Order: sequence, then structure tokens, then C-alpha cells
Amino acid sequence: MKKSRIIMALAALLPLLLFVFPLWKITLEAPQYPTPLGMYIHINDFADANPHDIKNINLMNHYVGMKYIPDAIPEFKIFPIGIVITTIIGLIIAFKANHKWFLYWFIMMVLVSTAGLIDFYLWEHEYGHDLDPRAIMKFTNPDGSVMGFQPPFFGTKNILNFTAHSYPRLGAYFLGLGIALGLVAYYLGRKQTLKA
Repeated sequence: MKKSRIIMALAALLPLLLFVFPLWKITLEAPQYPTPLGMYIHINDFADANPHDIKNINLMNHYVGMKYIPDAIPEFKIFPIGIVITTIIGLIIAFKANHKWFLYWFIMMVLVSTAGLIDFYLWEHEYGHDLDPRAIMKFTNPDGSVMGFQPPFFGTKNILNFTAHSYPRLGAYFLGLGIALGLVAYYLGRKQTLKA
């Protein structure tokens, strides 16, 4: 079997590790929490970084009018199906199609992943800005507008006395590696075809 096909098959399989490892982690540090609060975002679930973290985040957010972090969101049903379908497509391409299809799979995965990141940003934005006007505590920006509490999409951000961190985790790195290997498989397959 050509090396490019093996690499393409590996590229298609690596995103399945999203079902094993978390995709993202958001952490909140503050003086009143010696152990930072945090939550992992998996492809199909939210999970506490430490016991009861999500419950404590929800209790804290309630005071400023933020919605509770739900037990489930529609994306938790859509994304797993999407990953399984793209893996199956990738494996079919790896064993049945020519190297040009490796590039099409790579482009498809970049578009799907970009859509997922946009959806994540929009969810964070709504979560941090759609505040209950009846909230116990209200904070405003210097210009008088209502302060938002959106955690950073990527990186670190200060929100009142909290420092929020938002970074990808192992699942995201495996996804990225799988996508990159799709491109490697294309170039290797192209090179092998030109030599033939």
C-alpha cells in the first residue's frame, strides 16, 4: 500500500480521539478561589475540571445575570455525528480514491473545524452578553453600557477580579494533526503519482 494512503487513513482516524480527550478548557482564577474553577469542553459534553466547578460557576454567574451552563447543547448531538461521517469519508478516500481527494478531505475538514470554532465563539458571546436585566448585580463599562462577561475565545482575559483562560486541549491537537496529515498525504500522493 502506498505510504500516502496509510497517512490519509491515519489522518481520518485521528479526529476520533475527540471522543477520548477534551477539545477545550476554560479556567477562572480569582483570589476567592484558591483552586481555580474550570470546565472541559468535550465533543459531546461539558465536564468539571474539579468536582462541582460547573455548579460553582453557575452560582457565581447567576448574580450577574448570566445563563446557566446547560447540561447539553444541540451541538453535542451534531458534532459527534459530523466527526464520524468525516472519518468514514476519509477512510473511503484513503483506500478508494486518488490523491486529489485527499486535498478535498483536507479542505472539508478545515471548513468544518472553522464552522465549529465560529459556533463556539458565538455561543461564548451570547453566554457572556445576553444577561438577565433582573440580575442581583449589575456592572457597566466606563461609557455606561452594560458590561459583558464573555470568556476569551483563545488566550487570557481579565473580567472584574477574575482572570479567564481559554485554550485547546489534547482532542483539539489530535484533530489539528489529523487535518494536517490529510494535506501531507495529498502532497506525498502527488509526488508518488508524478514519479510513476
